[in-house]
Amino acid sequence: MSRKKAVVTEFARYLRTETVGGTVLLVATAIALIWANSPLSSAYFGLRDLHLGPLSVGDWAKDGLLAIFFFVAGLELKRELVVGELSELKAAILPVVAAIGGMIVPAVIALAVGWGQPGIERAWAIPVATDIAFALGVLALTASGLPSSLRVFLLSLAVVDDLGAIIVIAILFTSTFNLLAAGAVVLLLALYWFLQHKRITTPFLYVPIVLATWWFMHESGIHATIAGVALALLTRVKRDPYEHEAPAVRLEHRLQPFSAGVAVPVFALFAAGVPIGAEAFGKLFSDKIAIGVIAGLVVGKVIGIVGASALAVWIKAAVWPAGAGPRDIIAVAVLGGVGFTVSLLIAELALDQPETAKAAVLIASMISSLLAAVLLIRRSRAHGTMSE
Repeated sequence: MSRKKAVVTEFARYLRTETVGGTVLLVATAIALIWANSPLSSAYFGLRDLHLGPLSVGDWAKDGLLAIFFFVAGLELKRELVVGELSELKAAILPVVAAIGGMIVPAVIALAVGWGQPGIERAWAIPVATDIAFALGVLALTASGLPSSLRVFLLSLAVVDDLGAIIVIAILFTSTFNLLAAGAVVLLLALYWFLQHKRITTPFLYVPIVLATWWFMHESGIHATIAGVALALLTRVKRDPYEHEAPAVRLEHRLQPFSAGVAVPVFALFAAGVPIGAEAFGKLFSDKIAIGVIAGLVVGKVIGIVGASALAVWIKAAVWPAGAGPRDIIAVAVLGGVGFTVSLLIAELALDQPETAKAAVLIASMISSLLAAVLLIRRSRAHGTMSE
């Protein structure tokens, strides 16, 4: 292996770690906030709204790059469900039930607090999602002593409720529906599955199919990120005897560095640029939708995730993650309040003037991150003491 190739490979491995992915995301968010509130703010908004072909730069980040992120997350989820720690039914049920609880309760809280406000008929969906990259980054930084099963639980929970949020986006924000384009999506997905089934591996077939699937999904009126999820769930995860890696594992290893190092940070760069001044902060704590978003993420996520998990275990439909218990789930549930990526996306789609709601998402995510970090460090130390 040449020295140049070795450096590139090492950099890719470095970007695969959740710690680095979360750090890059945090840096991109900070840059966006500083830039959008600086004397150069006009350049920021001008770049975000600049059209490249049929979409603006911000829309390419939101609809295109985020589809890659969801493709990678979907690959890891399917791998865990088929051959990983979630392949047993009772283990798989817990994060699914927890995710559903973690969607319903925040939505109900946001709807109750914001009832009667213009836009609440769609803005209630803002706090339903957990940001995968940020949440796993905080977990990696603070919970080195916790069982690995908790990471799988958090990943699965975040992916499931993000999938749920994407379904909500498809239902709430599909204003026009193009039946012909949707039919093309179905045919292309069927072709993708057929090629996977026949063990075809050439990228000369897959790349055009993937791009066409994304484009027709966008043209159908359904949010284009769903294309990434659908393609991931159709990708083969079991390795044949003659293969070194299954297609899903190979694709995940190749795309995850790009997703963590480019796709998600660039999305954050153009989504997190919220003007934050004295006036914005004044609106933040007087706007009922914003208050509902904060309450939904910080409080609702914990109630929903812990309550649903405890109920599922109590009725013996699920089991706690291996080596973990209720206190560990509480710490992870607090981390579920990090909405960020998809919550910012829904805020943009739901409201004509989303700046206050987006600021609420950022505030709630910061509060949840700090609280979760404290709890996770304490739980990590407790596990370390128990193992001595």
